[in-house]
Amino acid sequence: MQSDIPTRPELGGVVVGVDGSHGAREAVLWAAAEADRRGRPLTLVHAADTDRRALFSTAETLQSVREAGHDLLVEAASAVRERFPDLAMTTELSRMEPLAGLRAAAAHRATVVVGSRGLGGFSALLLGSVGLGVVARAEVPVVVVRGEADRPGTGTVTAAVHGAADLDWLLLAAAEAEARKASLRMLAVWNVLGHVGDVATMLDDLDDVARERVQELKDLADQVQGVFPELTVSPHVDTGTSVPGALVEASAHADLLVMGSHRRKLPVGRPSLGRVAHSVLHHAHCPVEVVPPAFAEERQRHARHAHTD
Repeated sequence: MQSDIPTRPELGGVVVGVDGSHGAREAVLWAAAEADRRGRPLTLVHAADTDRRALFSTAETLQSVREAGHDLLVEAASAVRERFPDLAMTTELSRMEPLAGLRAAAAHRATVVVGSRGLGGFSALLLGSVGLGVVARAEVPVVVVRGEADRPGTGTVTAAVHGAADLDWLLLAAAEAEARKASLRMLAVWNVLGHVGDVATMLDDLDDVARERVQELKDLADQVQGVFPELTVSPHVDTGTSVPGALVEASAHADLLVMGSHRRKLPVGRPSLGRVAHSVLHHAHCPVEVVPPAFAEERQRHARHAHTD
């Protein structure tokens, strides 16, 4: 049906957290370059958390916190303007805590960028709760800036593909590659040991499963190519016993690694990242973009409604 035809996504604006740390400064400059590639505005946000602090801090302390946050934003904006003088940019001093501040600034369209190391705030080391919370609970794509800032470009965006249901967010990875004038490498990691015991005649049936996996990825690549006919799209199936290990290795040869998040619920009801995403975010050699399932699904629903109106 016509409404099932995949549509080309538009990349939104970019929101980046500022906390004065080295990791946040790297994230700010990466976010500025990303906004420039997209032709979209950049929003610098510092979460002063003054709403919560007001419960136990004096007025003088709160004013000091606000002034420090303002200075950080001025410094970050100056660094951006030096490299991207024509980039549309705004700054925001939020009264909220980091996760809420970023979510509010991003609304429903922007991409959030955070650093992998920091002082607390937005760029907290992802072993902590704040960084993981931003990725796990955001309703928009989140990029965690990892790797060396002066690392040579590879001209490749790698998408970590699980199956045919990934098409919606995979189109965002294709848009990222197109904006970079890069190629898209679709990588599916097939863990052979995960199928042992599920098949009756191991060797013959495993060969059949492998062929089906390869064909599924090729079909998915054809659909992406149909939406982005000028983009170089190459599907790859890797075998191994560690999916996170294979993705981390692949990240050493990519400018950006894009993943769809497969979230699970903790006993208290909050979403948590799956094991693969958690491991990749700790060890990847390049920036990692995580696309929440709800974002891709909502984008496609809007596209279908617009197509039928």
